[in-house]
Amino acid sequence: MPSVEFHCHTDASHDSLTRPADLVATARLRGIDRVVVTDHNTIAGALAARALDPERIIVGEEIMTARGELLAAFVTEEIPAGLSPQETIRRLKEQGAFISVSHPFDRWRSGGWRKEDLLEILPMVDAIEVYNSRCMLPQFNRQARRFAEEHDIPGTVGSDAHAAFELGRSVLLLEQFEGAEEMRKVIRRGIPQTRWSPPWTRLASRYATLFKVLKES
Repeated sequence: MPSVEFHCHTDASHDSLTRPADLVATARLRGIDRVVVTDHNTIAGALAARALDPERIIVGEEIMTARGELLAAFVTEEIPAGLSPQETIRRLKEQGAFISVSHPFDRWRSGGWRKEDLLEILPMVDAIEVYNSRCMLPQFNRQARRFAEEHDIPGTVGSDAHAAFELGRSVLLLEQFEGAEEMRKVIRRGIPQTRWSPPWTRLASRYATLFKVLKES
């Protein structure tokens, strides 16, 4: 079954220095069959990566809404940050994108969700992220998985890689699919393979953010 990385970032994100070429090379080296590149509020890095390997790379975006972050795959038009969740989802559905919810119960991140807000959008999304390698506390992932089971919604997993060495720490094994609609059909039968990323991996993000601030100053 092909392995799918649902959540990773290139240097188009403010907290990553991973160039699209490095991401593609690492995915090939590690045998990751499909990679959804989900930079923060932009698809520029994903488009650059797809140009290098169209069969492997899926254009995605991690979008900060007014309530929390959404994770989308098969994005064709960039969605700006700051819109309501409902408007963001409406625009993604117009594109036919696959819509998940990033690390929904991670209270240590600005993109986490309040339960009442998540319940409000739940009928409109395709899945929620039930395991994120960068969640510092295991309870955040456990809560997401319990929520998905209670509400009978599929789960995705992802490395949330901000550096190339993190890529593939958490992948979902899926049947072959092409496009968002086929992904929706096979997502429930996915087999997760997950590994936690230790706290020191966050240093890569902090270095990237500092580097970009200094470069722009």
